[in-house]
Amino acid sequence: MGDADDVRHLALALPHVVEIDSDGFDFRVADKGFVWSYPERRPGTSRLIRTDIAVLYVGDEAEKQALLLGEPEVFFTTPAYDGLPLVMLRLAQVNVDRLKELVTDAWRMRAPDSLVDDLDNGTDSLNPDLSRADQ
Repeated sequence: MGDADDVRHLALALPHVVEIDSDGFDFRVADKGFVWSYPERRPGTSRLIRTDIAVLYVGDEAEKQALLLGEPEVFFTTPAYDGLPLVMLRLAQVNVDRLKELVTDAWRMRAPDSLVDDLDNGTDSLNPDLSRADQ
């Protein structure tokens, strides 16, 4: 069962990730978001930042539909995300290993090729922001 702390730990372990100041979590690589807290919009009230749900970049509509149809208990979407390569992930429905795979895949789709190559070849050093996050 994953949670916001797991997302934070996994995202910050990836090269050149920056956490954006927010009420939940919001991670970017090369100024591109790849995983963040779900900003639930409810009529008549201000949005609610849901740290139990992650918005995950998935690359394209085909991958989005595969996830939504294949695991509806884990992934969902809303009309506000129609046409966008994003899904919402119920963190409590995945274990940490699966969460690591999903977060890493999202990072790979948003990171420059040179960073992905460095990660694949094991040549990138630890994320410098990770050491600050653990203090």
